[in-house]
Amino acid sequence: MTPSRHDIEAAAARIAPHIRRTPVMRMGGGDLALSVPLILKLELLQATGSFKPRGAFNRMLSAALPAAGVATASGGNHGAAVAYAARALGVKAEVFCPTGTPATKTDRIEGYGAILHKVGAAYDDARIASEARAAETGALVVHAYDQPEVLAGQGTVGMELQQDAPEATHVLVATGGGGLIGGIAAWYAGSGTRVISVEPEGCPTLATALREGRPVPCPVGGLAADSLGARQVGGLMFEVARHNVAEAVLVSDEAIRETQRRLWQALRLVAEPGGAAAMAALVSGAWVPPAGAKVAVVVCGSNTDPAKVV
Repeated sequence: MTPSRHDIEAAAARIAPHIRRTPVMRMGGGDLALSVPLILKLELLQATGSFKPRGAFNRMLSAALPAAGVATASGGNHGAAVAYAARALGVKAEVFCPTGTPATKTDRIEGYGAILHKVGAAYDDARIASEARAAETGALVVHAYDQPEVLAGQGTVGMELQQDAPEATHVLVATGGGGLIGGIAAWYAGSGTRVISVEPEGCPTLATALREGRPVPCPVGGLAADSLGARQVGGLMFEVARHNVAEAVLVSDEAIRETQRRLWQALRLVAEPGGAAAMAALVSGAWVPPAGAKVAVVVCGSNTDPAKVV
């Protein structure tokens, strides 16, 4: 069930009418107060403000959509993506979010026409409620990260990045439940490019899973918990990660906040905490590139209050 390159290429063709091919920007290190130049994949410019529509569209376009539509659970970004995709495809969507999901994200979900349910304190509470609702109504479940079609859709980020920046030797990716890094690592498998996972210290799901040899529940907290706050990584992505993710590093909330400031000051980009997490590994020194590395960073989300970034 691990997506192959063929699966990811098929996903790219399937979703092309509905998503944006986001730009790659090459930056000198001095522009961001870093010692190395960077290749930025600006996925925060994707429709809905995150990479999530790629997986949502691929899941929904790969299945027969029932009359009951779709149901999902989300910390916010995935819910907005599912709502956006459902509106584009003309089906009903019900989205279950934790009660603490920021208004910047829930407003988008409702703005795209989905029915929003606020349930529980954590993503897992919302997931359980969404799956119960789908069982009741017959809606198609669109998982935030642990479905083959979702992984393949997110893997199109890696496909585009390799096409547009073939020189990249290392790719830094933020990890929550693991759909994005799972798809990207599946694309780069066997290529020689090393994929590096970056997680907040308050949500160390993949680092813990790799240490324990299996996905296990972890604490959820910190600045980026609304987007990277899955309690554990998905089983599908873990099978990819254990073979194809080179390292898993952790970053502090302070490093994430500083990265948000640098992206704003240098590029006038508003990155949410989860979107800034990957670059925070360089800002903080949690990951130090080897000599000669050509480093790419996926900046994956922008759904935050701009006033909190300045």
